[in-house]
Amino acid sequence: MTIEAKRLEELTARYEEYCARGLALDMSRGKPGPEQLELTADMLDCLNSHADFKAEDGMDVRNYGGLTGIPEARRMFGDVLGVPAENVIVGGNSSLNLMFDYIANMYSMGATGCEPWCKQETVKFLCPVPGYDRHFSITEYFGIEMVRVPMNEDGPDMDVVEQLIRDEAVKGMWCVPMYSNPGGITYADETVRRLAAMKPRAKDFRLMWDNAYCVHHLSDTHDMLLNIFDEAKKHGNEEHIVAFTSTSKISFPGAGVAVMAAMGKTYDDIVRRLSMQTIGYDKMNMMRHVRYFKNAAGIVSHMKLHAAVLRPKFDVVLNTLEKHLGGKNMAQWHRPTGGYFVSVDVPGCATEIIRLLRKAGVKMTEAGAPFPYHHDPEDKTMRIAPTYPSVAELEQAMELFCICTEIAVLKKSV
Repeated sequence: MTIEAKRLEELTARYEEYCARGLALDMSRGKPGPEQLELTADMLDCLNSHADFKAEDGMDVRNYGGLTGIPEARRMFGDVLGVPAENVIVGGNSSLNLMFDYIANMYSMGATGCEPWCKQETVKFLCPVPGYDRHFSITEYFGIEMVRVPMNEDGPDMDVVEQLIRDEAVKGMWCVPMYSNPGGITYADETVRRLAAMKPRAKDFRLMWDNAYCVHHLSDTHDMLLNIFDEAKKHGNEEHIVAFTSTSKISFPGAGVAVMAAMGKTYDDIVRRLSMQTIGYDKMNMMRHVRYFKNAAGIVSHMKLHAAVLRPKFDVVLNTLEKHLGGKNMAQWHRPTGGYFVSVDVPGCATEIIRLLRKAGVKMTEAGAPFPYHHDPEDKTMRIAPTYPSVAELEQAMELFCICTEIAVLKKSV
């Protein structure tokens, strides 16, 4: 028996032991764990008197009005995103909903002075891969052709991007610029500068800047992201950018606050559409968040509590990968300093690894999910979401992940 065959036999026996444990762990989505949800429980008691219902401009937050959000919330989130308060729109609980609505509006109505995308012969969107599956689902829903752009260690391959935007049919690009989903990569300064300086052929090109993890650091030593609006202003390109963030993983995933920011005519178009769509979002929820966090510095301080919960979980994932797969030339991964995911690449084996895990009771994001049309041409990328399970559960899941990885790789060589 060869060394590889003997090792495969040992691993298979260990795998069967895990299967017999009856595990039932769900690591398929980046959900905050129960400990994180408790961190903002006191927010529910923030509005205790009639005085708490008055915004700083005198608006009663219980009533209609305030289309773009209450002033103090716009200012707080403007400081988080690094944009003036007057360019911020504070919405409901879901930034994904704001993104969907924006794409829907561009598709059906278009930007000022431009034909709606639905009336154009071909519409394409640039999709850095691996990327966020829900972004890709939005563009797929509208029948927009998705064009893959490779992700490097400094962000999307800008040589490829700058070539593709010469095509007038390319109308936009998805970006998770800080602690990208799923790779955990933060765009380098030069990448941001090149994105900001782009002159796409399409006048209605939109850079969908989903800055979901802008304050989701795991320690005081963390990545920094250049301000895309500041850089775009140098080139007169501010109107190409629509930025998003939310408190879904800061306060409550189902009852947080979503935010978008834009400049010039792009901002005006959004407000015009909103005036037809709603009389105003949940201002009481906005006020709860302002009363609780007070300002952007309060949000940053609060995120240290999240980091204290999440750091041990990320340590389990990364340390277990290193212990069992490090130096074996089987897998590659990035060590993020923030965000919600760890991405692991095992060429030609992702589907089999996910199958083995599921059989043993550990549910992970499907292979192919971080790619347009759910097709990973190399069948290699897997997204590990360590936030919801306990540390003890993660230890079991990651030991099993490494066993399944070795089994899948060895099966291909034996």
